Amino acid sequence: LHETMADDFLNNFKIPDYILVPGSKVENCNESGLVVPECPVLVFINSKSGGQLGGDLLQTYRALLNEKQVFDLGEYAPDKVLNTIYANLESLKKRGDEFAMKTMEKLRIIVAGGDGTAGWLLGVICDLELSHPPAIATVPLGTGNNLPFAFGWGKKNPGTDQRSVEAFLDQVMKAKEMKIDNWHILMRMRAPKEGTCDPIAPLELPHSLHAFHRVSDTDELNMLNSSLFLTVSQEGCHTFRGGFWNYFSMGK
Repeated sequence: LHETMADDFLNNFKIPDYILVPGSKVENCNESGLVVPECPVLVFINSKSGGQLGGDLLQTYRALLNEKQVFDLGEYAPDKVLNTIYANLESLKKRGDEFAMKTMEKLRIIVAGGDGTAGWLLGVICDLELSHPPAIATVPLGTGNNLPFAFGWGKKNPGTDQRSVEAFLDQVMKAKEMKIDNWHILMRMRAPKEGTCDPIAPLELPHSLHAFHRVSDTDELNMLNSSLFLTVSQEGCHTFRGGFWNYFSMGK
């Protein structure tokens, strides 16, 4: 009886393969008995955060949910993952797939890591410019954990066992959405005289800065005479966009 109740509870969060992996066999809801989950989640975990805790948490989530909806940030870039999944959801939506449409409406994201990891996911969601962006729940798995604390998720590193994860999932399902202010700046740096104008790998930058693109000598951005830029150069420049999140908390 206990296992049945646990399975029923976890079904509130599980997402089937055909939503997650483009090209998978589309499941017929009536034939397979699929029910739209109450709180479908995508889980991103920084396995290097919290010492061994990140890796342990990754294993527990993959054991409880569909392992394809749980991503190790050391292996999967969240922007590529979300672009792929949302493109698939849009494609299914155009075909009239009601399961996909309702899943998209209810989708939430769980990110486990420090403040930098949480800010990284917030920036990625902002970049997607979705009409209905998913809410993000933050698991405090870093050193400071100021962002999770400011939004009521606490500062202490969580337990990684099944009971602890189920308790957190229950909190996510019952949580109310809150808004957070974000600010962006453009930062330009002189580009090397040699080299192509290929995009700069995001992993070479801090999580708070996103690679906008490398500006070539002939790009009109190099001709801008704007107060946004301290230096206007006819030479190529690297252009970065920084994301900053405005939140406030009091207490221990």
